[in-house]
Amino acid sequence: MEITKSAVAGTVESSDILITLTPHDATTIEIELDSSVEKQFGTHIRQVIKESLEKLGVTSVKVVAVDKGALDCTIQARAVTAAYRAANQQDYDWKEIDSWNV
Repeated sequence: MEITKSAVAGTVESSDILITLTPHDATTIEIELDSSVEKQFGTHIRQVIKESLEKLGVTSVKVVAVDKGALDCTIQARAVTAAYRAANQQDYDWKEIDSWNV
């Protein structure tokens, strides 16, 4: 999946995460995380975001995430939604995504 434009998913409400994706020149997934629980869960949050994007075939993107205590399922849903929006795709295959077990 190619990220062609900037896109956002989520909110900065409690128990949610705001994920912004923008196209990136390098072939890496670069993640900038702002979280009050970064010391305890920062590595894990980054891992969930990265794995979710990799499973969609995203290889080049800059991610800015503002976490407010989101659970893994919310992080995954926000990352996937932002990726589909940033790739300008309208058709979601939620059955495939549900089988990922992140």
